[in-house]
Amino acid sequence: MLTQLRGERLPEWIAAVRADDLPSFHTFINGLERDLAAVTAGLTLPWSSGTVEGHVNRIKMSKRQMYGRAGFKFLRKRVLLAS
Repeated sequence: MLTQLRGERLPEWIAAVRADDLPSFHTFINGLERDLAAVTAGLTLPWSSGTVEGHVNRIKMSKRQMYGRAGFKFLRKRVLLAS
């Protein structure tokens, strides 16, 4: 389902998990079902926001490393120089 972009098979996988006695997976399934359309689209469509998420993660890491040491001006300069 993940590697072949077969998101349309998600409902049958959810039904199989519900049939098993795995409470931790049931909690996971509850979370998936809250936004089933988005999860299905994520498993079906070829687009990815991985690159953007990587940049956001890098900026957040820099911000955490500099916490309490400098203000926004220095953080902005550091992010722009790293690009």
